[in-house]
Amino acid sequence: MIARLAGFIALFYAIGFLLFAVTLPTPVGHLRTDAVLVPTGGPGRIARGLEVLRDGDARRMFVSGVDREVTANEFASEFGVRSREMRCCVTLGYLAVDTRSNAGEAAQWMQTNDVRTVRLVTTDWHMRRAAAELRNSLPATVRVIEDAVPSNPALGQLFLEYNKLLAAVATRGWWDGGP
Repeated sequence: MIARLAGFIALFYAIGFLLFAVTLPTPVGHLRTDAVLVPTGGPGRIARGLEVLRDGDARRMFVSGVDREVTANEFASEFGVRSREMRCCVTLGYLAVDTRSNAGEAAQWMQTNDVRTVRLVTTDWHMRRAAAELRNSLPATVRVIEDAVPSNPALGQLFLEYNKLLAAVATRGWWDGGP
């Protein structure tokens, strides 16, 4: 009986991992939102966020988890952001250190700026957990659009992220990707 249960759990885990790995989220086309949220940490995220902003698909951009050593001028220089664009449209958040604190920092900023729709831009392998953490930090009235940056993650990266997602589900109680 115990061996069958263990086998069932292992099979369920393996099928879940396989589904997670082969159904990574994809980019979203043009869709207007109040803001775009970009947690730092992966290549292409900030460039995609700026593309959304410059295409007029969002009015503001919040970059969460910026290293405290990075100034706004350094950020602007690194990513080719004009000073006027920085002043009007890009806000850097320095409080977050991980995915959960990205969500908390972003939720505070969104509440302060009356954001009702947000486009979350993060790497495809990171999207499910980042979106779940964000949704858990926001009122149900705020709509989160998932805009994944495609990548070619290694098997180990997928395995690690899948386990982090399972841990988040276990500790926060999500079962369908929402709060």
